[in-house]
Amino acid sequence: MAELTYNVLKLLPRNTLSRMVGAACRVNAPRPVMRAVIRTFARKYGVDAAEAERAIEDYPTFTEFFTRRLKPGARPIAQAELLPVSPVDGTVGEIGEIVSGKLLQAKGKHYTLAELLGGPQAEEDAAQFAGGTFLTIYLAPYNYHRIHAPLGGVITGYINVPGTLWPVNAVGVRNVERLFCVNERLTTFLTTPRGPCAVVAVGAMNVGRIRAIYDDVVTNARRTRAVQRRSYEKPIPVEKGGELGIFEMGSTVVVVFSPGVKLSPSLQVGVSIRLGAPLEEAAR
Repeated sequence: MAELTYNVLKLLPRNTLSRMVGAACRVNAPRPVMRAVIRTFARKYGVDAAEAERAIEDYPTFTEFFTRRLKPGARPIAQAELLPVSPVDGTVGEIGEIVSGKLLQAKGKHYTLAELLGGPQAEEDAAQFAGGTFLTIYLAPYNYHRIHAPLGGVITGYINVPGTLWPVNAVGVRNVERLFCVNERLTTFLTTPRGPCAVVAVGAMNVGRIRAIYDDVVTNARRTRAVQRRSYEKPIPVEKGGELGIFEMGSTVVVVFSPGVKLSPSLQVGVSIRLGAPLEEAAR
């Protein structure tokens, strides 16, 4: 079934379809209709609507509900300046060390960090993470879909690499070679007390939009069909747990740390994780 689904998806104009779905999700429908749509979605996927900062009735579009903020305190951020935390809610897809510049996508499938980051300075960008660690987190439809900083520090720049839009669920991960390197993505570069860090937001089929909080960047938009890279002359301060971006629909985050960050053995493939949870075993 997975192979059949993959073969069908190959024939579809996935980016165009995703933009159409995204446009529909941003339409202001009559309130009774929108309430019914949101409630049906929440019931089907098990969304905990009680965590949202607003009641379902207060969201005028599906996108505003999907990208909802949470109530204050719903996701406590683990304390200690040097302790990295999860940047999102989701499920661990893969975890490990960066060996010879490669990261694991799934059993038998690897990709290079330089390919993931992309752009004209990819090798240079990737070199600072040699011997470091990575964590891949998949966000399901029921998850909270905002992206936060795993450590405090400054945002030094970003790179937005346009691409295609495959699903990032099991079908995509198992069938698409170098999935995260061919999908559209936005990487935010940070300098932190633990060294450089990169938060790679990978877009997926159905909407496929990623919006940065700190700059005017929107993926899967016709205005951004070329690689966009920016380095800030004056880096932007960000606190641990501060917002970096927003996913509109399905998505995955790959967070990359420089050597010295030893991810906790409790972070196993398939384990659920929440924004703000510590990524190292010992508090620092």
